[in-house]
Order: sequence, then C-alpha cells, then structure tokens
Amino acid sequence: MNMQITASQAQVTGGYKVDVSRGERVGRVSSEWFSRPDDQRFLSLDDLAKSVRQRAERSRTRVVDTSAIHVEASRDDPERLALILPGADAPITPTHWSFGQLAAQVAAPAAYLRQLPAPLAAINLQYGLNSSRAEHIKTLETGDGQRTDLRAVTGPHYGRIYDHELVEAVQRIAGNGTGDTRWKVPGVLDWSTGIYNPHVDVRRDTTTLYASDRDVFLFLVDDLNPIEAGNLPDGSPDLFFRGFYCWNSEVGARTLGVASFYLRAVCQNRNLWGVEDFQEISIRHSKYAATRFAHEAAPALINFANSSPQPFINGIRAAREHIVARSDEDRSEFLRARGFSRGEASRIIETVLAEEGRPPESVFDFVQGITAVARSKTHQDARLDMEARAKRLFDRVH
Repeated sequence: MNMQITASQAQVTGGYKVDVSRGERVGRVSSEWFSRPDDQRFLSLDDLAKSVRQRAERSRTRVVDTSAIHVEASRDDPERLALILPGADAPITPTHWSFGQLAAQVAAPAAYLRQLPAPLAAINLQYGLNSSRAEHIKTLETGDGQRTDLRAVTGPHYGRIYDHELVEAVQRIAGNGTGDTRWKVPGVLDWSTGIYNPHVDVRRDTTTLYASDRDVFLFLVDDLNPIEAGNLPDGSPDLFFRGFYCWNSEVGARTLGVASFYLRAVCQNRNLWGVEDFQEISIRHSKYAATRFAHEAAPALINFANSSPQPFINGIRAAREHIVARSDEDRSEFLRARGFSRGEASRIIETVLAEEGRPPESVFDFVQGITAVARSKTHQDARLDMEARAKRLFDRVH
C-alpha cells in the first residue's frame, strides 16, 4: 500500500508552507541545471526517451584489435583525424570525448596530441595502437547515413547500459514526468514567503530532464502529495516530499546511479533544501553492469516510488522523542563524545537555540543543528564529513 500522510491544513494558495532551515542542502541538481545548454534540456520524459533511443538505434558496438586500427588525417578536413576500422565502410570520426578515451587506452597524452597537426598526431597515435598492451578495445559508433562518429572507446569487457534503458525504467513509474503520474518535474520555493509551489510550467529554464552526447540526468519529485512528519516549533506541520534523481553515461563518462530522499523544497536554482534520509546506489559499467541494473537500480526506483513513507515518519518521530541531553553539560558531552570539537559543539548548540528558541534535547534537535552548521562549511570535504556524522546519529535511532 502506498500510504501518504497529507497535511491539507498547511496548504496555502498556490503551495505549501515549508521550513527549509532544517535538514541538508544538496546541490547536485543545481550543478546540472547551471551547466546544461538549451539543446540538452527536455520538457518531458517522452521527448528525452525518444532522443536517446533513436541515438542508440543508430549505433553499433564491436570489439576491435588495436593493431588493426589505421589512423589518418581526415580526407575532408586535414585538421581532423579519422579512424579506419576493420569491416568499416567509411572512415570514422572520433569525438572529443572518444579521442581522449582512445589516447588513454594506449597511454598517450591526449592534451598534447590535440595540440599537434593532425598528420603528426596520427603518427603518434598509430604508434601507440601498434605497440599497446591493450590488445582489444570496444567501440561505440553512431551514424546518420552520411557520417559515423566514434562516441566511445572502452576496454573489451565494458558493461554498457544505454541511456534509454535508464530513462525507460523511470518512465515505468513516472510516465511523461509532467504530472500524468504523481512523479513530475519539481515546482519552486518562494523565498519571500517560505511557500513551495508545486504548480510550475515545465520550460527550458525549469526542467530537470537533461541529456547530452555523453550522459543523461533526471530529477523528479512527488510534490503534490506532502508528507507530515511531526510539527515545527510554532505547531504547524513539518512537510516533506519524496524525490529522486538518477544518471548514466553510455560512453563511460560516469557511472549509473540512483539517489532517493525526502526534501522540503526545491528553489529556482534547483538546489534541494531540507533533505533527509538521503540514499544512493551506483553501478560501475563493469562486465555484469546490465545484470546489476536489472536486479538493483530499476527495482530500487520502483520500491521507493511505491513504498509507504511510514518508516521515514517513524524515524523522525523516534528521533524527536529520544531525549539525550537536559543540561548544558549533557549537551556538550553528548557532542564531544561523537567527535565534535568544543568549538563545533558550541556552534551546534547555539544554532539550535537560535532556530528553535530552545537548546537541543533530542537526537532530532542535534541532527538539525549539526546539518545547519555543516551548511556553513566552505570546504566540501568538511561539510560532507559533518553531514555524514549527522546521518549516522540519526540512523542509530531507527
């Protein structure tokens, strides 16, 4: 049963009142949003799936003996290289990405080769291929009838998961990603009012569905069905929404991965605010990657989409009810025993006092204070370490 705890009393015109001062801030989606040009942004899962599926249908892969590859300056453009592969009908043009992969396979410096005139770069690369210990490589070639591009060069046992396979797995739970199911492109937080509005048109500047010639990235939320997990200091409900993002690269630029979580809001820049219970799995494109995708990643998406939020709610409730400190001395000792310095302990306690109007007492109070202080860390490693300690503290209560 997909049990959802709604909080209609917290709904206001156009959205929901949320408190984003709690939980973690996750910037992964924002990084994607900032870096994607318009031609990598899609307005629906149908459009995205069609694009990456058609690309796969125009592709072929094969294992090639490196000594049988011939490198030459392109006949059409003397500044570009072309590869003659066994059985190929025409020269194949490496992309910027695959050229770097090919150079890496033969331990050649790609940056240096790119600076050379094409004929000279071809001679150097040819020597590397003929003398390489990597006797075989696997290619991914994509053609349109007039030109064929070499999109990827990997080891012969590379376990490719195509981008369309991930997108189609998401479609099985999210439909078109625009509201025909409970999963959709997210809305936007209004910072001036603290109201999260889930009703936002999907445009190029709001979409969270991306694909390039190297990868895909998707972020969706269930933000029309808020979950109430306890109350805020003013007595109003503490509202959450489900969310997940996933990514893949069929050309070897990144792993395949899925991250699921509960969050309180998404802002205009696509930062995730008030994140709790963040879980992530990733799959390297090794020999058995396709099997792992079928048995781990795809089922994980379905399970998260259909599961009850009750365990999450119970965890929040248990953390709120688990009192661990009733005096200033208890609070300091509790944090010092968990590896926090005296200065960090003081900042955590002061942060909770400022935000909640009282000093921390429960595990939940301390977790919120730790994550709030972590957000102020300028160095990512320090921030992630503090957030990880907060998560371990919270998990012990479950």
